[in-house]
Amino acid sequence: MPIVDAGYEVFTRAQWSARGRRIGSTLTAADTERLVATGEPVSVEEVTEVYLPLAELLTLLATHKRELDRRIDDFLGGPRAAEPYVIAIAGSVAVGKSTTARILQSLLQRGEGQPEVELLTTDGFLYPNAVLEAGGLMERKGFPESYDQRALISALAAIRAGQDEVPTPVYSHLAYDIVPGAAHVVRHPALVIVEGLNVLGVNTKGASPEHIVASDFFDFSIYVDAAEDDIAHWFTDRLLALRATVLQEPEAFFHRFAALPDDELVAVAGRIWAEINLVNLRENVAPTRGRANLVLEKGADHLVDRVLLRRT
Repeated sequence: MPIVDAGYEVFTRAQWSARGRRIGSTLTAADTERLVATGEPVSVEEVTEVYLPLAELLTLLATHKRELDRRIDDFLGGPRAAEPYVIAIAGSVAVGKSTTARILQSLLQRGEGQPEVELLTTDGFLYPNAVLEAGGLMERKGFPESYDQRALISALAAIRAGQDEVPTPVYSHLAYDIVPGAAHVVRHPALVIVEGLNVLGVNTKGASPEHIVASDFFDFSIYVDAAEDDIAHWFTDRLLALRATVLQEPEAFFHRFAALPDDELVAVAGRIWAEINLVNLRENVAPTRGRANLVLEKGADHLVDRVLLRRT
C-alpha cells in the first residue's frame, strides 16, 4: 500500500505502474522520441510505467466530470455548452514539464472515442520582447510579471465557457518572442492541458478586476519536481545540446551561443540558472508544488521515481 505524506498518497514507481491496465503503451519508440524534449531520456518503458497510468486516471476523472455536468444540467433544466476538462502542468525550467504535456496529450487523444486534446503553453502569453524591454523585464522573463495574466485568464474563461473559437497567441522559441499577428485557435476540445512555470500561482496582481487567477479554471493539476542541482545540470546539458541544433540557425535569438566553446557555454548556463531560473524557481514556482493534485518526482537520471497523489 502507498504511504501518506503531507496529504499525498505516495506511490513508488512499481506501485504506480501497477495501477495501469497493463495493456502496454500505444506510443512507439519513434512516437516517444518525437515528443521528448532535447536531452530527456524518456523511453517507451517510462511512458508505459508512469504516463499511461496517469492518462488512465485523467480519463477516469474527465469522464466522471462530464457525467456530473450532465446531471447538473438536468437538475437546472437545460443543457449548456460542454466544458472541457482542464489539466495544468507546472514545474521548473528544464524539469521536463513540456515533455510530460506532449506525452499526456498524445496518450489522451488516443483514448476511447479519440477525444480532442488541446495543449496550451503559457509561453504564448508572455509579453512581447519589445514590451518587456521597455519595462526593464527581459531579465525577468518567465517571472509572473512577464506574462499577460489578463489575456491568459480571458482565454481560459472563453474555453471553459465553450466559445466556438478562442484565438491564443503563438510563441517562437527560435525567435524567443511572440509571433506578430499569429494565432492558434482553440475549437471545443474535450480536454485542455495548460503547461507553464507559474500556472499554479495565486498572485492576483494584474490578473483581473475580480482577482481571478489561472488556477481557478483547472480541474486537475500536476507538478513535475526534481532536486535543484539535478535541474541545473539538465539545464546546462540542454543548452549544450541545443547549440548543435537550433542555435545554429542564424535567426535564432541565442545564435551567438553557437560558437562558444564548451567551458564558456557551461559558464553562461550556470549564470542564467543561478541569476534567473533558480531565483524564479525558489520565489514563484516551487512554492506552488503543494497546490498540485499530483506530483511527479524525478531522480538524477531524469526518470520518475515516485508519484504523489492527493485524493481530497
